[in-house]
Amino acid sequence: MQEIEEFTDERQKGWCIHCGTPISTISTNWDHVPTKGLLDRPLPSYVPQVEVCKQCNSGFSLDEEYFITFLSCLLSGSTAPEAQVNPKIQRALARNPALVARLDAAKQAFTTPSGEEKVIWQPESERINRIAVKNARGHAFFEFGEPMLREPNYVWAMPLVLLTDQQRTEFEKVAASGWPEVGSRMMTRIASGADLDKGWVVVQDDVYRYAVVQEGTLMVRSVIRNYLATEVSWD
Repeated sequence: MQEIEEFTDERQKGWCIHCGTPISTISTNWDHVPTKGLLDRPLPSYVPQVEVCKQCNSGFSLDEEYFITFLSCLLSGSTAPEAQVNPKIQRALARNPALVARLDAAKQAFTTPSGEEKVIWQPESERINRIAVKNARGHAFFEFGEPMLREPNYVWAMPLVLLTDQQRTEFEKVAASGWPEVGSRMMTRIASGADLDKGWVVVQDDVYRYAVVQEGTLMVRSVIRNYLATEVSWD
């Protein structure tokens, strides 16, 4: 990714985007959006970051670990450490039998009427949604300079394969009819095409892309490993 400078309203940068606490009164650090663990190594030359309070950032750690390992196990079809591609996920599973047990509990095997053995995975949806919202807040702030301090009106996550053709077509349509705020990163992207593909910001090819659309509502969508789709919106 390219590093893009932005010139949005400085008054919008005074709070932690997750808890709303004034930045000037707390210890802060920089949070990668998306969560770095969702990306392949080597990382892109630049990964978006936003300043948040340390307490909020560390507070997401367990849910991030769950999200990342759940998705890896689902895609590999196994909770065995050696079945995972990412060495960090291998280590997380090897050292945390309780996490492995939670992930194993998400697997449900069944037999179809034709006798075919199938497995479905049921995640802990609140944990998946929490990280989807965390990343969505980061994307909105990074691209538009908009701190979305309220709880979102809508949070949704679903495998792309479960969408109908019409639903998939509608999901992929992310181009806004208006222009973003002058000075925002999204304005620069639209003017230059930087890391932009049909309205989607591509963080890493076939691994993570997101879109932020502001037209009355603010909506953030993401696609992770061409498998999981998420959508978060604020009125």
